[in-house]
Amino acid sequence: MRKKFKLFKRRYAAAHHKKVRSLKRIGKKPLFTVPLATFMVLLVLVFVGILVTTRGKGIQQAHRSNLVVVSYDKKDITIPTDAKDVGELLKRLNIKLKEGDVVEPSLTTEIASDNFRVNVYRAVPVTVVDGERKTFTYSAAATPRSIIKQTGLTIYPEDKLELLPTENFLAESSIGERVVITRSTPVAVNLYGTQVNMRTLSKTVGDLLKERNIKIGKDDTVQPGLDTTLSASTQVFLIRKGQQIQTVEQEVGMPIETVSDDKLSYGQAVIRQRGAPGKKLVTYQIELQNGKEVGRKVIQEVISQEPVKQIIAKGTIQLTVSLQTWLYKLRMCESGGNYQANTGNGFYGAYQFMQSTWNRIAQRVRPDLVGVVPSQASPADQDYMIITNTNLSSGGLASQNPGCYKKEGLSAFPPANH
Repeated sequence: MRKKFKLFKRRYAAAHHKKVRSLKRIGKKPLFTVPLATFMVLLVLVFVGILVTTRGKGIQQAHRSNLVVVSYDKKDITIPTDAKDVGELLKRLNIKLKEGDVVEPSLTTEIASDNFRVNVYRAVPVTVVDGERKTFTYSAAATPRSIIKQTGLTIYPEDKLELLPTENFLAESSIGERVVITRSTPVAVNLYGTQVNMRTLSKTVGDLLKERNIKIGKDDTVQPGLDTTLSASTQVFLIRKGQQIQTVEQEVGMPIETVSDDKLSYGQAVIRQRGAPGKKLVTYQIELQNGKEVGRKVIQEVISQEPVKQIIAKGTIQLTVSLQTWLYKLRMCESGGNYQANTGNGFYGAYQFMQSTWNRIAQRVRPDLVGVVPSQASPADQDYMIITNTNLSSGGLASQNPGCYKKEGLSAFPPANH
């Protein structure tokens, strides 16, 4: 037993001595331990950097999430989303669109603000009555002209469109609503030697002249007679002898009607009916001396093609107190709160937009504002544009309006509007 214990003791001493010698050899080689320690420190720093970066992106992504209200199929849902535009949001929600459905704002509209609202209007049966021809379709468009546009039928500004309910299904062979088209008559009018094609709902030549405010001078002759019934083959001549007359065509501005809609977000705008400019003929009597023109005066202004009114719906949902305060402080810092500010330095309006910046943002979210001088836009539109511009930027006010951001202690991004 004693011999075994001594043997174990010698072996333990030898092993211990070997381990000590190994540690001493390592200690004599600091060039090995320093790179190893450096590598370990760098590895830890990289790991920490990844965590910080990932966390930062998470915070930024959380900020990018906007609260959106979606109305469809007689229900409203409110959800946070980081969807880029309306189309992507509806796809995520699996809201399928059918023929004739209308989405406001459009599918390509970017979601760039809180309390953003999306309305899905489902199509209903509509019968288009065009003389003896009937076309059945589904539509959720807001105006008769917009409904007709969805069917692909050609209509003219002078055509009369009526949206009527179906009162007798058997007699009218339709369900739901009806759009009844009363077609205008094409007429060729020769106005003092200038021929133009018009369309009219008038029945006679005299009625056409009254409708178009064509005045007959004492030296004028009208052919055919005023009581002549108009048809597609009628040609009307207005002749003045003994004077030099010139007629030129000019554009008539497109009328715009704006309606309020409490289902759209503040500052948002959608086109319910697309308009178009009209045309008019301006006739001049030329004054000559020695064969040269020395003056002219207008003797007629005749609408040759009626303009089509454009209808725009604008959101009226009120802003929260916190968002109103944020906007107030920002515009007071930028321009003293003057929405019409234009000092000639290239910056316009309450929030001192450059025209190029304004146009770039408007092209994405409000095409109707492209080209509008910011200082001439309504206060609501200027508020909407600064909210949108800030939300679309990566750094918010910190990069877009750094001076006022620091001076006023404002949040980099607009407060939530809910």
